[in-house]
Amino acid sequence: MKAVILFGHGSRDPLWRLPMETVAARLRAQHPDVAVRCAYLELDAPDLATAAGDVVAAGADRVTILPMFLGTGRHAREDLPDLVQGLQTTHPGVTFVLQKAVGEDSRVLDLIAKIALE
Repeated sequence: MKAVILFGHGSRDPLWRLPMETVAARLRAQHPDVAVRCAYLELDAPDLATAAGDVVAAGADRVTILPMFLGTGRHAREDLPDLVQGLQTTHPGVTFVLQKAVGEDSRVLDLIAKIALE
């Protein structure tokens, strides 16, 4: 079974989560066979280890982690790869795929540029 974890920084403001949760809901609606979770680095729950444990317990053997960052700062460059390595150690039979930050995808950047011109 495949799973996707949308990974964000986290915030004390509950409204901050809405865009990520909306993406997760759309993924679930479009791909009901894929387990989808949100996870946060800090200031919010669940953390990455908890979200990964949930999808693995549900039967996922391939987990794609998508950093929901516009840029690749220290968290995406250093902290997140370390967290993913820890997941691989904890769940050796599961493949974890760490994608690049959404802000590094030219399709996202093109869409932002288009929105800016509206």
